[in-house]
Amino acid sequence: MTSSVTVRVPAKVNVQLAVGGVRPDGFHDLANVFLAVGLYDEVTVTPADALRVTCSGPDAAQVPLDTSNLAARAALALAARHGRDAGVHIHIDKDIPVAGGMAGGSADGAGALLACDTLWGTGATREELLDICAELGSDVPFSLVGGAALGRGRGEILTPLTVGGTFHWVFAVADGGLSTPAVYAECDRLRAASGTGATSADVPDPEPSPALLDALRTGDADALAAAVTNDLQMAAVSLRPSLTATLDAGTGAGALAAMVSGSGPTTAFLVEDEAAARKVAAALQASGTCRAVRVTAGPVPGAVTLPAEGATT
Repeated sequence: MTSSVTVRVPAKVNVQLAVGGVRPDGFHDLANVFLAVGLYDEVTVTPADALRVTCSGPDAAQVPLDTSNLAARAALALAARHGRDAGVHIHIDKDIPVAGGMAGGSADGAGALLACDTLWGTGATREELLDICAELGSDVPFSLVGGAALGRGRGEILTPLTVGGTFHWVFAVADGGLSTPAVYAECDRLRAASGTGATSADVPDPEPSPALLDALRTGDADALAAAVTNDLQMAAVSLRPSLTATLDAGTGAGALAAMVSGSGPTTAFLVEDEAAARKVAAALQASGTCRAVRVTAGPVPGAVTLPAEGATT
């Protein structure tokens, strides 16, 4: 029997986040173009008498260790479906910025789900795993799948996208987080205040940008830079005006595009290549407008089970 299973799972950036009006159920329809990038959490599960969660890494103190953690919820959901006890120790080695709009919590949920399925030998189909992911949260299915995908509905209905090259990114991590519900609420407030209305009856249905999808397909960074959009950016900046200085610092250093990542407050900068990434990262670090800077590229695969170290059979 395998003594432990470790799954590596990536962060994401939204290269397009088109947000529809608020629906009667309080959610928003999305056209959400995800790109998985090479910042990773590693989730290790080991048999235990009871479910418990531990965490290590730069932002570990900010990670909840109770059943509000998506990794714990994933284990409980899989165990319930298969009529078994959820006794497992989940350890998260966290390298994805916490509360940064990069789906770190969602990544942990997807990672724990795949790890528990492997550890317990439940034999869940890909469809079942994706179904559980969708129950856990809108970004969790993409964390399992990775690569690039268009998310419809609340973001959980995925269509894989072809990407014709590697895109280089710099991420500036802000102090503190932004509540995703608060950012959506501010988006609704700003729309209502502008006179356009904020409901699904007022706002056109969100659609992916043909120019953006073509830029991904051809691997053209300049074309992608011209097409990236985030309908939540104005709301995030409204709640955190200091993000403007971070965005300006990256643009001033030569980034091809600057945007808030998801609901923020992490900001994402698309750059031409590795050399440009180093230059933009140095400028952001020197600007004093963020607490950390990360350089990476994408797309990368989704959740992957790592080779066992010292596993027993």
